[in-house]
Amino acid sequence: MKTDETKDIERSIIKKYRKTIWRGFIDSINEYNMICENDSIAVCISGGKDSFLLAKCMQEIKKHGKIAFDLKFICMDPGYSEEHLKKITENAQLLDIPLEIFKTDVFDVANLLNASHPCYICARMRRGYLYDYAQKLGCNKIALAHHFDDVLETILLSLFYSGSFKTMMPKVKSTNFKGMELIRPLYFVREDDIISWAQSNNLTFLNCGCKFVLEKKDSKRAEIKALLKELRKTNPFIEKNIFRSTERVNVQTILSYIDLEGKEKSILEEEN
Repeated sequence: MKTDETKDIERSIIKKYRKTIWRGFIDSINEYNMICENDSIAVCISGGKDSFLLAKCMQEIKKHGKIAFDLKFICMDPGYSEEHLKKITENAQLLDIPLEIFKTDVFDVANLLNASHPCYICARMRRGYLYDYAQKLGCNKIALAHHFDDVLETILLSLFYSGSFKTMMPKVKSTNFKGMELIRPLYFVREDDIISWAQSNNLTFLNCGCKFVLEKKDSKRAEIKALLKELRKTNPFIEKNIFRSTERVNVQTILSYIDLEGKEKSILEEEN
């Protein structure tokens, strides 16, 4: 039976945060057709505020929505400490989320392969394990909790540090796991609103259980966050404009692009 505290947390999503979190969540799903009839979706929980909020939103839309679909809630333990696992379990119980935890050695392997920069390898390995476990449960989709700020930061990180223009897609078909798709239902939800939701309900979550991240005092993503915050002071529409740029790419004004087969095409050569 749900506690009164759990019910209050659920109501806050629908009522207090209806215009910010709930509307952004629903708009993301509708805009990109993320949920279809008879889907079986594995909501992937890392232990942070974003993924636990996503889990509650998915429960609410399943309960109140018009589309019939199934939900699973999975959490990969990549090498968390006992303290971190306890916190994840306690939050799952508080939020009435029937969580399945499965263990891997991702942290150890990622640090072994690249001790100075394990995050990229860690993320790739996590994704593979989540796809595999979800597929074994009979799911055809996994839901990740990346939000609007993650999307913007990814765009700028690509521009500044990879010399390319690309964004974090709202949904992606897996190339390695047949029939599987990744969706990001918090695509239009702002991080500040997620933080506000957690704080208003007196909830505390993990940031990251990785020792490398906990010990690292700065990062490129944190650098981008600070830059956006500074730019927002003189241009309140900066984030929306960055996002809209991914929808309004004028191919006549770029030098080249990567086609669907991964080949680089020159606009100048095509004109000739």
